[in-house]
This record gives sequence, C-alpha cells and structure tokens, in this order.
Amino acid sequence: MYRTTMTLFAVFALVFLGAAGGIFLQLRQDWHDAQVYSGLSELVTDPTDPEETIPEEESTTKPPQDHIQEDKEEPGVLPRYQTVYGMNDDLFGWITVEGTTLNYPVVHTPEDEEYYLRRGFDRKYSRSGVPFLDADCKTGCGNYIIYGHNMTNGTMFAPMIAYEERTFWETHPVIRFDTLYEKGEYEVVAAFYSRVFYKYETNVFRYYDYHDLTDPEILREYVENVKEESIYDTGINPEPGDQLITLITCSYGMKNERFVVVARKQN
Repeated sequence: MYRTTMTLFAVFALVFLGAAGGIFLQLRQDWHDAQVYSGLSELVTDPTDPEETIPEEESTTKPPQDHIQEDKEEPGVLPRYQTVYGMNDDLFGWITVEGTTLNYPVVHTPEDEEYYLRRGFDRKYSRSGVPFLDADCKTGCGNYIIYGHNMTNGTMFAPMIAYEERTFWETHPVIRFDTLYEKGEYEVVAAFYSRVFYKYETNVFRYYDYHDLTDPEILREYVENVKEESIYDTGINPEPGDQLITLITCSYGMKNERFVVVARKQN
C-alpha cells in the first residue's frame, strides 16, 4: 500500500512538473514575442515626421540583437518601414488600432500562405505567429484579407473582438493599415460573426473568397453581404474604386467560428 501510494505521488509530481514546465515555456515565449513586437513598433516611426519620432532617451525597448539584420534599402518603401523591411522582406505592411495592443507587421508569402501561422517575424517558432495577408491578395486588389490569431493573452487580433460592441466602434472608428509604399486609414464598414464553410455548403457568404473587388458588381455583392451580416450599421457604404481591408480572426462560440471586421480606406 505504501509503495503504491508513493508511486502515485511520484506520477502526480511528474505530471505537475511537466504542466508547470509547459506553462513556463509558454510564458517565456509570450514574453519574447512581446519584446520583439514592442521593439519593432519603435522602429516603424517615420524619421521625417517629428510627431512620430521617439527620442532616443525615451526608447527603452529594443528588439533582440539576434533579430537585427543589415538594413535593406528598397526604392519606394516608406522611410518608417525601411529598417523593418531590411530585417524581413516578407513584410507587406503594418496594422494598428489606436488605443489597443493591436500594433503589428503584416506579412505576405503567396507561395505558402500560412508560413507565419506559427512563426514569428524572425521566422522562428511562435505560437502567436504574425498577421498575414491572404495568398491571393496583391497590391491594388481591392480587398486586403488579413488573418491573425485571437490569442488568449490579449495579443495579436484579440482586441479586434471588441468591435462586436457598437460603443467600441464609436470610439475606434478608424483602423490604420499601411502597405510598404502607402499610408492608409480605414473606416469600419461592418463587424460580424461567421464561420469557415464546408465546400459542399451552398447559398452561404464566403467572405474570405472576395480577394478582387475591382469589378463594381462583385464589390456591390460583397458590400451587401457584409452589411447584412453586420452586428450594427456604421453608415459607411463603399463605392466602386474604394480599397477595403477584411480582418479575420478566430472566435470560440462554435466550431470554425470567425470574427470579421471590414473597413474602407479613407480618401
């Protein structure tokens, strides 16, 4: 009996230590990711804009030294993104919702869309990944579809879920999304819950398939659907020629559920 009790105790102790070790490693990874993105966010200030430049004495967070590579000058890239682009040329742009922790690079790997699903900006393993552009999107496609994880620690696209509340939209009506070559501020058109549909399902709105909205008729169809799905009416009605972004993240109300925010670039 004593031996059995001690054996069970040893088993429980090993299970506990294993779980504790897993939690520690997860927290360590989260801390590392936070440091990397905090450092990157400091690097994307525009050196030609005094309002966006952080004085050196006020800059306290630096990206890990093993994350820094030689700057890669690229003609046409906005000055604020030259350094970060030099660190990783998969960079497509940067997305921010002011007043939240949503402040991240957006990458694009059309040959392998989900390359950054579980990789960080340094291309090393990261459970939070990096927000990434749909493989079928390209500059001027009319709809930048961007995916990001809804992390339980509140990072990545987790703050986006707040758009389910009309009051949050009223205080955060604009999402900033810059490409490498152009600044952009987008006004929210709609926010809604949906899911990823099975191929055999018909008469459903596959919001993630509308990459090219340059055709006015396809744009009209897309806008009608997102407005119908939206939790509330923002009064914003995109027109032919407008550039949209569609942000997609997981939600956990049912299997394959997603939360979606659509916004239109301000002219």
